[in-house]
Amino acid sequence: MIPNSQLDFTVAICTYNGEHRIPEVLACLSWQLHTQDVRWEVLVVDNNSNDNTADVVRQHQQSWPGSQKLHYVFEANQGAGYARQKAISVARSPWIGFLDDDNLPALTWVHEAVKFAQTHPKVGVFGSRIRGVFDGETPANFDRVAQFLALIDRGNSPLLYDPDKKVLPPGAGMVIRREAWQENVPSTPLLTGRTAKSMLTGEDLEAVLHIQQSGWEVWYNPAMYVEHKIPQSRLTQKYLTSLMRGIGLSRHRTRMLSVHPWQRPFMFWAYSLNDVRKIAVHFAKHQSKVWTDAVTASEMTLYCYSLISPYYLWWQLLKRTWSRDRAPAT
Repeated sequence: MIPNSQLDFTVAICTYNGEHRIPEVLACLSWQLHTQDVRWEVLVVDNNSNDNTADVVRQHQQSWPGSQKLHYVFEANQGAGYARQKAISVARSPWIGFLDDDNLPALTWVHEAVKFAQTHPKVGVFGSRIRGVFDGETPANFDRVAQFLALIDRGNSPLLYDPDKKVLPPGAGMVIRREAWQENVPSTPLLTGRTAKSMLTGEDLEAVLHIQQSGWEVWYNPAMYVEHKIPQSRLTQKYLTSLMRGIGLSRHRTRMLSVHPWQRPFMFWAYSLNDVRKIAVHFAKHQSKVWTDAVTASEMTLYCYSLISPYYLWWQLLKRTWSRDRAPAT
């Protein structure tokens, strides 16, 4: 086994029931260019799958290029937040690049990630340029919600994210400095990610905000290009409203992490009033479309669930405390 200090980079693929999706991701990684001087590994984190994901990875391990290693680990706790924590704990390098099982990295993605990390000593997190590959037609005005499906294109030049602008890269295609994560991100996240029973998301923003608030820089790196495969089922009104419900419910957490603790009581009321304003303006502008148009309905869902987010998360924390207090002593 190669010691941690001798590896440069880890690609971590977090997957749930990805047996049909992950082969294409692994193919893109097996063909990476300009990596002959990079010591790197690929780590598949199986997030409690009940399909043949493990068998698929084992099959690829038999023919994997010898210059880098393909590893498999299992994480029973459901949610991308837990899967990413698992990757951080077992990765053997100072940098971890996260891909979802529907993300296809360009053939120079690893090379560009390592180069950016080496030339930016203050960076704690940096994200990719991500474009969608759609299995069908996108709904009208899809550009208004594209960012919520992790589609990011901020131009051809690297960009430093300003903490005051409250904009951050998504978890897909994101590279993390392992040291920055371990020193600042709680081992048990409040936002754990979408599961079969919940669309509550925001686990990626929660982690990045902890890192950014500690003083590390967060960047956009357009040289790291990723294609995000989006099936037709994720372009429907049903899916988009469900997605926005989860994002809205997580917003109180990410909003409060982006401000100083002493500001939070004031910002709670400011955000609440702004959500009410957005709901009223949106309804007045679009009227019946807030029920019938996929994008407009999903936006209204986001505003409404952002408004109730504090109360929902407080209730979730209360239930977690009750469960912990009632747990039998060991």
